[in-house]
Amino acid sequence: MIHVNTRHTNRYTVVGNHLAQHREMSLVAIGLAVHIQSLPAGAKIGIKFLADRFPESETRIAAAPRELESHGYLARTRERTTGGRVVTRTVSYNQPGAGTARPVPKPEPRAERQPQLIRGAGAAVVPGAVVVPGIPLVPVAPRGPVASAQAPAPERRTASPAPPLPAPQTHDLARHRSAVDLLAGLRAHDPRLLLSEYDIRRLAPGVAGWLERGIDPEAVRRTLIADLPEPIRSPASLLGHRLTRLLPPPLPAAPVREAMGRPHPFQECGRCERVFRGPEPGHCRDCRESGESSSTEHLECSA
Repeated sequence: MIHVNTRHTNRYTVVGNHLAQHREMSLVAIGLAVHIQSLPAGAKIGIKFLADRFPESETRIAAAPRELESHGYLARTRERTTGGRVVTRTVSYNQPGAGTARPVPKPEPRAERQPQLIRGAGAAVVPGAVVVPGIPLVPVAPRGPVASAQAPAPERRTASPAPPLPAPQTHDLARHRSAVDLLAGLRAHDPRLLLSEYDIRRLAPGVAGWLERGIDPEAVRRTLIADLPEPIRSPASLLGHRLTRLLPPPLPAAPVREAMGRPHPFQECGRCERVFRGPEPGHCRDCRESGESSSTEHLECSA
């Protein structure tokens, strides 16, 4: 025989080998003792109750407590309650002879509230009050309902709804097809990213939203398949989360260039035949400057 043991962290019972490997008790008695030791204090362990719980008959189950009593694992006493009923009180010992058992204390009966006499003059008798000769009674207003002493139930925190998938601002059939092809081809890079047609149709607008922002399809693919967790429970949910959480912002608008005027047409200088730009035919800049200097010299000579 080979044991495969796993450490228990909750819902377990410690049972000694003196019980589990007892050589004189039957297997039914040993099993019943283990079952009783696993129950909380105050649980029902009557013969009829156990017969309804387990497939053994009442005869086989009734013999098991007698075995446990004879070996010190059980002690049964018959007691009469305040109401006159006779009940059997059972005490279980997980290690017979190791100490004194501590039976569950009996709940004390609640004392009945006695009616209070209220003295006064000229009043009617309150229903349920005790009438004493010579002492008139005053009616008492009924008390309101007693506030519950239970602590208020803690408020349940509702999970915030998941953000919606990104969507393109304009519909483009070619861009949508590129998004579908990108999602369908992810399984070629990692077989765990196998998507159904429904998931591809649902995620395609999110990929199209990335492509609309000028992101290269290869960059989108690298973002979706990078650093995949292990294991992947839902590839569609993982890709939807990445498409939503890792969406980059759109590029800023390009600055508007100032409109430039149309350049002047080409003109031919009437003196040197040089080509220059100007609004109308005439002389080039050099010829104009030389003509202005000649006119200034001529004026100085005349003076």
